[in-house]
Amino acid sequence: MISNDMAWYMIIISAVLINNIILIRFLALCSFFGVSNKLETSIGMGMAVIFVIVIAGAASWLLWHYLLLPLKLEYLRTAAFILVIAGLVQFLEMYMRKAMPALYHAMGIYLPLITTNCAVLAVALLVIDYNLGFINTLIYSVSVPVGYTLSIILFAGVRERIDIAPIPKFLKGYPIIFITASIMSMAFLGFSHLFGL
Repeated sequence: MISNDMAWYMIIISAVLINNIILIRFLALCSFFGVSNKLETSIGMGMAVIFVIVIAGAASWLLWHYLLLPLKLEYLRTAAFILVIAGLVQFLEMYMRKAMPALYHAMGIYLPLITTNCAVLAVALLVIDYNLGFINTLIYSVSVPVGYTLSIILFAGVRERIDIAPIPKFLKGYPIIFITASIMSMAFLGFSHLFGL
């Protein structure tokens, strides 16, 4: 659990390792399994998710504190945050199509799926639920996708090794991928008592 008076480094450690959005909270698994077959696309997806989550977290915090709360429209929180996220992803998609066409095509359907990536919405909701100040919101909004990127890059590296490993036929494909993800999750679970968090 993250509180507003928590030191910035504790927020980073908690979001990246202890409460990793993929391996501990089990959010954003669609892109985790779908894009992690190559290291380059995993890095690109990680960078795109970092950009979207940081902007979405900050925009959601501002929207909540300066529009929804003063106008007593708290019940519109989820819908408003989804609209902000969808707009950001559309902007990112248009930019990548022009500036990085190879990465845009490599990511395929998973780029527009950032709109429905539950990690993005989770961060927007969690910064409000944790009652973080704006600076801590920015720190948390950077740390969560860094944890996502770390997980997906590590997993992509392992998957590239798995592709050339002598694996029994009945384990090839998704069975070995799910087993590997489970082992990675257990490894990250080892951070759960780090610094008493």
